Amino acid sequence: MSGLRVIPTWRHGQERLYVYGDDGRNVAWYDRDAGRVNLLSESNREDVLAVLRPFITGQVAVGPPPVPTPAELARLSLHPDDDLAPNRPGEALVISLDRDPAPQRRLRSDPRRRALAAQQQTGEVLDGLEGAGWRVLHSVPLPGGAHIHHLLIGPGGLFALHVLPARKQRVRISDPMVTLGRGEPDALLRRVRADASRASFALTAEVRAGLVLVEPSAVDVLAPPRDVRLLTDTEVSGLARVGGLLKPADVEALHAMARDRGAWVRV
Repeated sequence: MSGLRVIPTWRHGQERLYVYGDDGRNVAWYDRDAGRVNLLSESNREDVLAVLRPFITGQVAVGPPPVPTPAELARLSLHPDDDLAPNRPGEALVISLDRDPAPQRRLRSDPRRRALAAQQQTGEVLDGLEGAGWRVLHSVPLPGGAHIHHLLIGPGGLFALHVLPARKQRVRISDPMVTLGRGEPDALLRRVRADASRASFALTAEVRAGLVLVEPSAVDVLAPPRDVRLLTDTEVSGLARVGGLLKPADVEALHAMARDRGAWVRV
């Protein structure tokens, strides 16, 4: 085949070099990070390698593209409107503030903004765990208007994390009550457990509950919570060290299931 041309493209922060024929059709691509040349037809092998030779570094594997996994096929078939993976940390709060901004002259700041800042801070740390084999979904919608703030899926299992902004406030925990500063006690741990239980039902897998306290001045645990993992914002990254439960293929399959909005409509 003559007239082949190479066009570099960036996808998800990674460079790929696509090889196109003179008819404009893609015939192969070179993935530098994977060290692989993917051929759509073996008949073009020599021509493709010749045109890519100036760009190839080191040893490469050459052959047809790998067969998509069931998780990849599920992702490819998912309608964009039903895909929860693009959700930003605090997505539900961002939408709420856009639709109903707080009055300009309120004496007290809008608590939604404090909650949003805490979820964004936590979400940034969780997103950083992807390099350790974890996947995270933010602001997972549940029927009735509730949301799981962060759903973490990885080698150490699944966690439904609820984020509580507690900047410079003492937090007192006496299961199921959580008291923030001088506020009234709230049975928050019941909601945290309920969210994890609903996630377990949706994904047919054990989902553990977690409560993330963001920037508390102190934490007093009077009665340790049952089946709820307590974390401060500085301890969230430590979840990357938890492992031994799920294989990478299981993580991807559960992530593919969880990112589908339809998985959550009956919980």
